Amino acid sequence: MSRPGWICLAVMVAALTLGLALGWRELWAAACVLGVLFLAAVGFVLGKAGYEVTIDLASRRVVVGEQAVGRLLVRNLGTRAIAPAHVELPVGRGLATFQVPRLGAGEELEELFTVPTQRRAVLQLGPVRSVKSDPLHLLRRAGGLNEPTELYVHPRIVQLASSSTGLLRDLEGIAKQNISNDDISFHALRQYAPGDDRRHIHWKSSARAQNLMVRQFEETRRSQLAILLASRPSEYAEPDEFELAVSIAGSVGVHALADGKAITLLGPHRAMARHTKGQLLDGLSAVELNDRARPLQEQAGTIAAHAPGASIVVLVAGSRVGPQDLTRASSRLPMAAHRLAVTVNPNSGLRRRTSGDLTLLTVPTLEDLGAALRKGL
Repeated sequence: MSRPGWICLAVMVAALTLGLALGWRELWAAACVLGVLFLAAVGFVLGKAGYEVTIDLASRRVVVGEQAVGRLLVRNLGTRAIAPAHVELPVGRGLATFQVPRLGAGEELEELFTVPTQRRAVLQLGPVRSVKSDPLHLLRRAGGLNEPTELYVHPRIVQLASSSTGLLRDLEGIAKQNISNDDISFHALRQYAPGDDRRHIHWKSSARAQNLMVRQFEETRRSQLAILLASRPSEYAEPDEFELAVSIAGSVGVHALADGKAITLLGPHRAMARHTKGQLLDGLSAVELNDRARPLQEQAGTIAAHAPGASIVVLVAGSRVGPQDLTRASSRLPMAAHRLAVTVNPNSGLRRRTSGDLTLLTVPTLEDLGAALRKGL
């Protein structure tokens, strides 16, 4: 029921009550008129919507600032014409309304719309609601017509130069000079020793040498990257700093994925393993500042559990996280990992410092990230 409907209902009840109490026929008549209006309004909102609604997006993934374009298609599925109505499309916390004219059997209406993407977010579009109302707007009935669709507004990122810092043993990757008895990169033959896997016996060489010979392999390794994003409001001077930190984390992560590295992203709630660029940026689209997030130092202590094989750990924090805080957080990282801390500070110049085995970079803008990493790595 709409607000005018509640007001009308309250007036009707008051008129009926006073009319009975005071014996005023005028009040009885007013209550009867309002009652008739309500009964008539019920007739307008009864029944189901006789049309189908489809939402199509040109792309479900856009970058902050890009235009997100969609299409609303309303089709009359019935065999009779449908009276004019309107449909509502929730877009995140907003609401778009479309007027639907009278549609004959089989006719359809197409409406184009755009979604503002001024900030990073995951926006839910829909479900589209069919809204029925009477001419006086006393009653209102809304019904869902489709399933909601998600629109991912990705953070802005920059392309970085290639880097090969950090190594991790894996089935594929950069060959090392460490000799292994079980890998995929063949290196040499040696004489069989008790306990060797017989599957690795090289029978032709054994026949020539008249002694059992087994294969040796080079270990293959590839980098694994863990990115720890500070997520408490107290760690940033302003919200724009956090947006810059998210863009830096995304740029580093996308570059690492392109280099074939494994990625683990630690945000405010949980660690997220990301295998593709889309998965990484989708996850970053939903990241928000959270008062309940653990401080950076506490989060750093969880990397060993979430990414025990991390060969590179990148800490990304706001300007309110000082060098001492970053150093303490670094002390809780896996010992064998290469450590890099990036502090975002739009009011500072590009700087590089070292504290023990930790490299600290101060980055004022996203465009400075490439130069900062070339200096830092």
